[in-house]
Amino acid sequence: MSIFEALMLLAFGCAWPASIYTSLTSKSTEGKSLPFLIIIALGYVSGITHKILYSLDFVILLYTLNLLMVLFDLLLYARNRKREKAALR
Repeated sequence: MSIFEALMLLAFGCAWPASIYTSLTSKSTEGKSLPFLIIIALGYVSGITHKILYSLDFVILLYTLNLLMVLFDLLLYARNRKREKAALR
């Protein structure tokens, strides 16, 4: 286990609640990038896969928590995008 890997995941994990809050309150996709969110989610999936296959330790929980927050933000993105399209009609 690397303390630096854990610290990196904690630092990234602190940013996701702010992003989620913005998605919830703005009800807009402005400032969000769907490709970025997907790439970040794939990165966390890769980290989880590595932990399962090669180096299982508690850091997998940080990867999983971060992934869940990104997936929630993706769901909010989809909801907000749907609202934006409906408003254009």
